[in-house]
Amino acid sequence: MNEQLLSVGIDMGTSTTQLVLSKLHIQNLASSFSVPRLVITDKEVVYRSDICFTPVLADNRIDAGQIQTFVQEQYRKAGIRKEEIQTGAVIITGETARKDNANEVLQSLSGFAGDFVVATAGPDLESIIAAKGAGAHTYSKEHSTSIVNIDIGGGTSNLALFADGELLDTGCLDIGGRLIKVDQRTHEITYIAPKIKRLAERRGLQLALGQQVTPAALEPIIGEMVKLLEESVGLRPPGDFYDTIVTNKGLKLDRDIPCISFSGGVADYVYQEASGDVFQYGDIGILLGRAIAASPLRQQMTVARSAETIRATVVGAGSHTTEISGSTITYTEESFPIKNIPILKLASADESGGAEALAQAIADKLNWFKLNNDLQRVAIALEGKKSPSFQEVQKYAHGLREGMAELLEREYPLIVIVHHDMAKVLGQTLYALLDYKKDVVCIDSVQVDNGDYIDIGKPIAEGKVLPVVIKTLVFH
Repeated sequence: MNEQLLSVGIDMGTSTTQLVLSKLHIQNLASSFSVPRLVITDKEVVYRSDICFTPVLADNRIDAGQIQTFVQEQYRKAGIRKEEIQTGAVIITGETARKDNANEVLQSLSGFAGDFVVATAGPDLESIIAAKGAGAHTYSKEHSTSIVNIDIGGGTSNLALFADGELLDTGCLDIGGRLIKVDQRTHEITYIAPKIKRLAERRGLQLALGQQVTPAALEPIIGEMVKLLEESVGLRPPGDFYDTIVTNKGLKLDRDIPCISFSGGVADYVYQEASGDVFQYGDIGILLGRAIAASPLRQQMTVARSAETIRATVVGAGSHTTEISGSTITYTEESFPIKNIPILKLASADESGGAEALAQAIADKLNWFKLNNDLQRVAIALEGKKSPSFQEVQKYAHGLREGMAELLEREYPLIVIVHHDMAKVLGQTLYALLDYKKDVVCIDSVQVDNGDYIDIGKPIAEGKVLPVVIKTLVFH
């Protein structure tokens, strides 16, 4: 079977909203008598939308009506009807994800295609999605190296660190192209973000609303912003303002990072020289990109050219892989189906230590899925062992219980996905550790990755198997 799916990705960010239409070539690699196993064999971008500033109402809520109008207009320009779209993803990121009506807007947009992946991404999840869109994880795997991707948008710079294809860490700084806005006609400053104002005061730099500026006059403050980015990847020791500029956390910097890539709106001007008015977008984005291009970030690190820049977050849309998790499973939860649960995939290094190391790794990485300190439902994925000993099963169970303590405080079921065939014994051990009081879903023989979402259907075949749909954000 060869099939084509029309897929849409919609990204609402702090500054801009955009969409990408892709044609996904799907092949069923399973035999006629097996459950379908659909694999993407090719992806072709067929339409890249205009980029509009994310519309915000006077009360600081997202203008859902204007977003819908924009999406409909782009569909019309692309010459397609929304009924033709079979799958997709809506991702809402940056400051926009913190608006009061963010979820309401997401749900209203999910009607623009079939079974959408819809997600509000906090700074850590946004870092992961953007870095994958930029191709950083692929580069690190193909070159057996460590690479950091910096996704520089209007309000924040999101960092994601990969080594040999595995995600190690994320970070985020309040540095972006629209933190100083400049009137395109008069060149007067119309907005200064509070942290940038404090940075200017700390460094004794003149920066005020209404001030008429030139690129040379803005050079000192932009230089300070670039130094902070250098500190974030270990090119400089952290200075006196570093902790202030960090959004939620920085990278751990416990290893050398030889390679770097850039994505986001500012990245275009890191990779190429801008033509025309540097204030054409009414901000300092072009000047910031130029300053990064001339800095040690480009001069002292190996630069990997990103597959995508401004569209790194939206380049992927949801495609589906249908699998079943076999008879060696544990589940106590009766409220199937469970839909659109993001995956937290542990790195192999996280599993190599004892229960305490495993617990710490899970607890740290759960922070990726927090938005305004509120933890989303998450499924934990790990490799596991082919033929685990009793001690190994105990290690995994105790590590999972301690690491997922914050999830256990909520009403959510405990969802664990193991690649190797050990879900039944692990799930039963976990259930016993939780005094049989917490719903546990533990499945195996399913392969997932960070950035995936999972649906788990109602049990079939007399309760022996669970149908599973993995929704993958397609990045290349």
